[in-house]
Amino acid sequence: MSDASPGSTPEPAAGSSPTPRTARLPRSARRKQLLGAAQEVFVANGYHAAAMDEIADRAGVSKPVLYQHFPSKLDLYLALLDQHVELLGERVRSALSSTDDNKERVTAGIAAYFACVDDPGGAFRLVFESDLRNEPAVRERVERSLQISIDALADTIARDTGLGRGEAELLSCGLAGLAEVSARWWLASEPDAADRVAKDRAIELLAALAWRGISGYPRV
Repeated sequence: MSDASPGSTPEPAAGSSPTPRTARLPRSARRKQLLGAAQEVFVANGYHAAAMDEIADRAGVSKPVLYQHFPSKLDLYLALLDQHVELLGERVRSALSSTDDNKERVTAGIAAYFACVDDPGGAFRLVFESDLRNEPAVRERVERSLQISIDALADTIARDTGLGRGEAELLSCGLAGLAEVSARWWLASEPDAADRVAKDRAIELLAALAWRGISGYPRV
């Protein structure tokens, strides 16, 4: 189904050079394209400074086409958050299922967070550094990103240690928090600083710290 009316010609913004409009795409492909353009603008400008005009121009579509897919800027932002929250969850779940060795699972789980924050597209900023945290729908999604990781980790911890669900979730929160905060701190450090820790070494150090704690619980 087309997302543009036959024969319609978008009007360029006054005083600006018109961006060549893209060919018609299937709805799913157009949505993906719009989300990619929106991510670039939101990451660069933050939510409040981002403009739908700029997102439409970046995607090479008219504003009416953008609004056909996303009725408001908030709807567009929430769709991006949903996408990246689920991606983080997939990375954590994949890390935990990649091996039966719990020591390797700890390393893989921490590496999943580093992969997330080190993404060149900067998507992690949408989840972890949103300037719209006071919006309930945004806050719910940010909190869900942590809960997804806690649930995945707690399943493994409860199964392997015999701890109750509440205790397993508390330990999982500690592990997820360690991974997230440390990965963000590492990314914010000066890339060219002489004492900057290499990513692989950072993961190794944090995994060793976490494993020394979690390995103390007997495996059932």
